[in-house]
Amino acid sequence: MTRGRGVGHLVCGRRAKWVVLVLWLILLFVVAPLASKLTDAQDNDAASWLPGSAESTQVLQASEEFRPEQIPAVVVYARESGLTAEDRAQIEEDARELKRLTDHGIIGAQTRGPVYDRETDPRAAQIYVPITMDEKGWERIAPAVDSIRDDVGEGGDGLAVHITGPGGTSADFSEAFEGIDSTLLLSAMAVVIVMLLFTYRSPTLLVIPLLAVVAALFTAQALIYVLAEHAGLTVNGQSAGILTVLVFGAGTDYALLLVARYREELRRHEDRHEAMALALHRAGPAVIASGATVVLSMLVLLAAEMNSTSGLGPVAAIGVTVALLAMMTLFPALLVIVGRWIFWPAIPHFGTADPTERGVWARMGRRIAGRPRTTWIATAAALALCSLGLLQLRAEGIGNADAFTGKPDSIVGQEVSARYFPAGSGDPLVIISNQAQAREVGRTVADTEGVVPDSLGLPPGTKPFHDGKVLFEATMADPADSEAAKDTVERVRDAVHAVPDADAQVGGGTAALLDMDRATTHDNLLIIPLVLLVVLLILCALLRALIAPLVLIGTVILSFAAALGISALAFRHLFDYAGETTDFPLFVFVFLVALGIDYNIFLTTRIREEAAHLGTRQGVVTGLAATGAVITSAGLVLAGTFAALATLPMVAFAEIGFAVALGVLLDTLIVRSVLVTSLFLDIGPKVWWPNRLAHEDNPRTPSSV
Repeated sequence: MTRGRGVGHLVCGRRAKWVVLVLWLILLFVVAPLASKLTDAQDNDAASWLPGSAESTQVLQASEEFRPEQIPAVVVYARESGLTAEDRAQIEEDARELKRLTDHGIIGAQTRGPVYDRETDPRAAQIYVPITMDEKGWERIAPAVDSIRDDVGEGGDGLAVHITGPGGTSADFSEAFEGIDSTLLLSAMAVVIVMLLFTYRSPTLLVIPLLAVVAALFTAQALIYVLAEHAGLTVNGQSAGILTVLVFGAGTDYALLLVARYREELRRHEDRHEAMALALHRAGPAVIASGATVVLSMLVLLAAEMNSTSGLGPVAAIGVTVALLAMMTLFPALLVIVGRWIFWPAIPHFGTADPTERGVWARMGRRIAGRPRTTWIATAAALALCSLGLLQLRAEGIGNADAFTGKPDSIVGQEVSARYFPAGSGDPLVIISNQAQAREVGRTVADTEGVVPDSLGLPPGTKPFHDGKVLFEATMADPADSEAAKDTVERVRDAVHAVPDADAQVGGGTAALLDMDRATTHDNLLIIPLVLLVVLLILCALLRALIAPLVLIGTVILSFAAALGISALAFRHLFDYAGETTDFPLFVFVFLVALGIDYNIFLTTRIREEAAHLGTRQGVVTGLAATGAVITSAGLVLAGTFAALATLPMVAFAEIGFAVALGVLLDTLIVRSVLVTSLFLDIGPKVWWPNRLAHEDNPRTPSSV
């Protein structure tokens, strides 16, 4: 029996392939109903995003002892020429109606207002409608705002009516996330279908990887749902959306690599079972190493302070693990079951020549081999030049007004409100202190720069005291999502922390944004080096060398810097985005390094395989020729699936999708095919140091290394 064939036949043997198919069908029958429930298990409340140890998180949790967690929707009325008597009568009637509302968590009895911008000849008014944000708050925030809108209408005849404040903005975010799973699923599926048609040039072959990827996605969603319901796993809209993209992108990549090797073996072996067993044996280690790199890199995210980031880690790791399992079992079993005809019209018949030996990638390899040093220096210089765009990067966070690709009603209302009322109204500071020192803390807050005078007071509907603590609020003069408001939070914190024995803490929406920025900065400094270390160790174990992994890590870092630089220029001068979220560099780095290194793994494992009997220099050229087409196709698929994030109406997702897609294309078309190839050719056999391949360019057999 051919070495490695036994393992392959556990999956694709004459009987084993049917066993694998039946087991997967049973599994899908069980998981399909559970997968559809993942949306219901999402936790999108504030605590699922905030850093767990942050002061704002502690205030949020402590305030629940005084009142249920709630956020206000702010109804804004404005007429520039001044509100008419009819306007004021209508506003007063709306307030009475809103105070009777109890739908979708609305606490009508605690509704405040109307509040006018001035006592005489007012031009604007606001009504504050609190909405309970318990475990179902995220699901009902949009219906709650719709109920408010049904009551107040949309204005007309010169009277502007908008719903803003934290409630209005949250409703718009909720609607943006609504249907995210189906939107991304359809977008990613469309990209995969187009790219597989382009790659395989076969309308029949694309069905098999598509079936396997969808099976993997359903299984992953079901497993994550079970863990979310019974093991405390946190899933939110962000992690659920990225799960779809990762499973489709990574799963299709693994399928492409395996199909390419299977096609080679079909030309060398008449028995398709033998061909698949050998394909799994030879391509399997690279696919498994690639999957392990992504999984371990995602698990590094568990070290993050941000709950949303640490929660993404296990969700993404589960998705990629299931995708890897499906592509190493279900996918090859299906290919062997259907037979060679699935490749129609370009069926790889036994004994036919391998077209890669005379293809474009073989010619490119020979051309690079002529002047490898000149090639890698010029390529590295061009990428370094692109990375200068990092000077345009503004990953300092973006406000609500800049968070949407469009301009929903809550943002329009926020702008209208800021013209007539203190910009921070509707999203106040929340302060908790010991009851004995509450008066002194209150004076300290009121005297702090940036706090609106006479705005300090108890929140409506709260118990005055609890367990020796008191809870109160204060309005800021600046918009709650602005840098000026964050500065106010820092001043208030410094001031109240200095009050002896007060044990005072400051929270609220602005404080949460500030704490998130700080946590993300910490996560960037911790996680990026850890991911690099994980990837380096995996490459060292896979290639059994040290120089080659260090070279690959260097090229990936350069690729990341170039992608970020070009993206920053595009965001500033092409898309006119205001900036990037503070976690933007981290997410782009993790996805690019974890996924981008895949292509270097695919290439270098093949180079090493060929170098074992052809020598390093010829192995590089042969390895590039054998893997060039499939890796390019895989990169195009992965770039396309991440670009699908741009279908969501949120700037953060669009920016991540654009930057990762661009980085994958750079890595696929330039870094892997030109930079890595020329570096390996220039360094020569020493690239395998300390392996024996570094000392002899004509090894005896693959097994000797």
